[in-house]
Amino acid sequence: MARKQKAKGKAGDAVNYITRAQAIKKLQLSLADFRRLCILKGVYPRDPKKKVKGKDKTYYALKDILFIMHEPVLDKLREMRAHKNKTIKAKAKKDNFKVELLEKHKPFYLLDRLVKERFPTFVDAVRDMDDAISMATLFANLPSTQTIEAKRTNNCKRLVQEFLNYVVMSKSLRKVFFSIKGCYLQASIQGQDVTWLVPYEFVQELPSDVDYRVMMTFLEFYETQLHFINYKLYGSMGLKYPPKIDEAANAANVGITAFRVEKKASAAIAGGTPTEHAGPAGEGEGQQVPDASQRKAVKALKKKLNTIERDATPAGADAGAEGGVERDLDAQMGGEDDADDEDDDANAAGKSAAVFSGLKIFLSREVPKHLLEIVAGSFGAAVGWEGPGSPFSDTDQSITHQIVDRNTQRKTYPSREYVQPQWLADSVNAQVVMPAAPYGPGKVPPPHVSPFVDDDAEGYVPDQVKVIRELQA
Repeated sequence: MARKQKAKGKAGDAVNYITRAQAIKKLQLSLADFRRLCILKGVYPRDPKKKVKGKDKTYYALKDILFIMHEPVLDKLREMRAHKNKTIKAKAKKDNFKVELLEKHKPFYLLDRLVKERFPTFVDAVRDMDDAISMATLFANLPSTQTIEAKRTNNCKRLVQEFLNYVVMSKSLRKVFFSIKGCYLQASIQGQDVTWLVPYEFVQELPSDVDYRVMMTFLEFYETQLHFINYKLYGSMGLKYPPKIDEAANAANVGITAFRVEKKASAAIAGGTPTEHAGPAGEGEGQQVPDASQRKAVKALKKKLNTIERDATPAGADAGAEGGVERDLDAQMGGEDDADDEDDDANAAGKSAAVFSGLKIFLSREVPKHLLEIVAGSFGAAVGWEGPGSPFSDTDQSITHQIVDRNTQRKTYPSREYVQPQWLADSVNAQVVMPAAPYGPGKVPPPHVSPFVDDDAEGYVPDQVKVIRELQA
């Protein structure tokens, strides 16, 4: 039987993909609004095998365009375009009253629903926050221009500092690496490794060949994502969000030291352990999370119940009823696997927090204070610095280490060690306090090996890694 021939252009890539011009015409949007909507919805160009309209065209999947057509933000973009045209016309007619009235009723849209749509669970949002925290950190260090408003940079700075404050409080930092681009940090958040880049505190020059409008659209979504993540992280520790800021300390630019965190009223059980979990939508609010001792007790109880059921169940009996009590306990206690994962995270955090435990570190004024404060504070050290807001001065005789970046010092104290900033990063990555002598002022420090490389898998183990392994042993 002969196969039925399909007409050309009626099946395959010809109907599954459309060009960008066709998509813009279908959605009745401008090119700028179309780009913004695609970024917010997570829709990107495709590369079909057969480019029916020509190889010089940009193609999108038709199902993605149909998905965008039902987006409420699309209507808001049309309203904003109409509002802009009305404002331009009123200004041309010098109708100041109408211009003022239009500014009061300026349309806007929220991205809360889009964040929930793209990240159904909180773990999904944490897993995909590398770009978000890196972008927010970048804009927090950029100067304000006509395109980059000061309120956006201030908001990014606040979100980044709130996240870093959580990292220090939860002892989540795991790896630190200084590079030419900046400092790479990696933290373990909810069992997910989050890696981001922190630029050095230099005067930033904005290159002219970068489309900042596209970057601002990404930033717009990332700000909402980080706001939700910070809310959830602080709620998981039983703390109020947003944390209060000491205005005097904030004016002195002391960084995360300006935050004054407070516990929630219902976040404490006997012993004052924070147990309340709250999400952006209020989910899980008021529930109590069992601590490690409770999980261990329930785990032992489950084993005992399994033994009793195994002995009491006759041969050939229905096995579907077995484990009913165990499943109930799992549902109440969060599951055995989750408990084991949380215990592992707690052990890793305890080990990391003990690296600089008992040390008192002072930061000289020539080193990046905000960055090194995060690194040292996350691993249990007491940190001071030159300037207002420091918990102790440079004359404190109990200081054990001073971080410097100059060859000579005006005054030295024999009771403390003087080391370069690389000493902090190498100690963190090795999980052991490195000897201070090789990192002294004016000396060429040892090679700064990357903690993100598996040397055994690569087949080459640097000499410095061998030295670190001997110290660890």
